[in-house]
Amino acid sequence: ISLTVQLTPRRWLNLQEYQSKKIMADHGVTVQRFFVADSANDALEAAQRLKAKEIVLKAQILAGGRGKGIFNSGLKGGVHLTKDPKTVEQLAKQMIGYNLSTKQTPKDGVTVKKVMVAEALDILRETYFAILMDRACNGPVMVGSPQGGVDIEEVAVTSPELIFKEEIDIFEGVKDHQALQMAKNLGFQGSLQQQAADQIKKLYNLFLKIDATQVEVNPFGETPEGQVVCFDAKINFDDNAEFRQKEIFAMDDKSENEPIENEAAKYDLKYIGLDGNIACFVNGAGLAMATCDIISLNGGKPANFLDLGGGVKEAQVYQAFKLLTADPKVEAILVNIFGGIVNCAIIANGITKACQELELKVPLVVRLEGTNVQEAQRILSESGLPITSANDLEDAAKKAVASVAKK
Repeated sequence: ISLTVQLTPRRWLNLQEYQSKKIMADHGVTVQRFFVADSANDALEAAQRLKAKEIVLKAQILAGGRGKGIFNSGLKGGVHLTKDPKTVEQLAKQMIGYNLSTKQTPKDGVTVKKVMVAEALDILRETYFAILMDRACNGPVMVGSPQGGVDIEEVAVTSPELIFKEEIDIFEGVKDHQALQMAKNLGFQGSLQQQAADQIKKLYNLFLKIDATQVEVNPFGETPEGQVVCFDAKINFDDNAEFRQKEIFAMDDKSENEPIENEAAKYDLKYIGLDGNIACFVNGAGLAMATCDIISLNGGKPANFLDLGGGVKEAQVYQAFKLLTADPKVEAILVNIFGGIVNCAIIANGITKACQELELKVPLVVRLEGTNVQEAQRILSESGLPITSANDLEDAAKKAVASVAKK
């Protein structure tokens, strides 16, 4: 019996800051004490429960640049420091339910639904520490630098001697002497050295247990009180481990995606909306980008980036058409399929079924090439549908742009 395994790549798992910090705390990693609130009253109670000298209030959105963002309530900054719990309540009132715009959000910003109320800690010294999968080493590697709180790429260029790398034996894990040596390299001294080594070992256990591909802590800092704390962390997960990390993947925050992107993801379709009027229906991200480019070169504007991926089923083709035709901006559809592992006949059957059932009202240009293409062309030509065939990508783009111009 021969079994064909098809792996469909997913988009990145999105976790909010408080979710990543909770995962770390649950695995014994030292993070700031914090609570999460979804109302101003909850934020006040959280601030009072913290009993901290100083409190940091952070709007929870996925986009970066929160500190310099602006709310449509008029409040400036998505990160605020205060010593007064009452101020936390006042600030939360201007954050929760309002849109926060940063350099990384859409123009109208993103609605803040939750805030993190955390203990503010002074940082005496900032270092950088990460564990990641490294192909060159065929396994996990620890990377550290005594220069933290800045772009590690910058340190690698300006001071490469301050980057320390240590391979980890996947069967034996991080050994005590390795963790201690890394702590020394990061500049921890005295009792802080052992404390940092313990945190390094806990971070490696976390890395393994949650099937991460990368755990990056920047800054991995020390406080004036003599505590080693993971102040900020970025965790990347292995999508192929979703079947055994159901709890973590259930946290995936899709609220900041466009609704159409979430709908597409249900059918393993990758969709990104653009501002043109020619819909692109393509298999493979590279081909999708090339199709968008060639439409633009021929004077048209792509309405989207839709990637079917490799493991295409007829039902996916139908759902893809449903998504494209629901977009009022779309005035023509260009299908560009290069069949390698994709059977062109499956695409052709999906197209004809979708056109008949959805009563397609816009011009459709189809370019198919590769596996079973003759059968696919026969299905399309015998369908009796008004489908324009194209010989190659250039021809397809010209025909799609011309069909919109006629309108």
